[in-house]
Amino acid sequence: MSSLLFDTAPAAESGADRDRAPLAVSFPVHAFSVHAAAEPGVMPRILELFAKRGLVPHKWQSAACDSVLTIDVQIAGLEHDTADYIARCMRQIAGVDAVLTSERFL
Repeated sequence: MSSLLFDTAPAAESGADRDRAPLAVSFPVHAFSVHAAAEPGVMPRILELFAKRGLVPHKWQSAACDSVLTIDVQIAGLEHDTADYIARCMRQIAGVDAVLTSERFL
């Protein structure tokens, strides 16, 4: 399973240090935008790439219009190399036309 750890600064001893906010730890959020044929098998194959790694996307939005399926997925805490690998796997799925990716830090 995937887990995220959030660290905070140790408790401060002096009066001036007590007023400081905990240190924020940033972590990557990877977004995938998939454009594919509106076929029943595409969505479960995309989701399987996360499920077999024990990951649950934070956001999943999909829409089918005529013969085009668009899936937008966001997931936090992935290593950059893992996100790239998942995107490459998505591109190999039958019916997938394009996979766009982005990364931001929270």
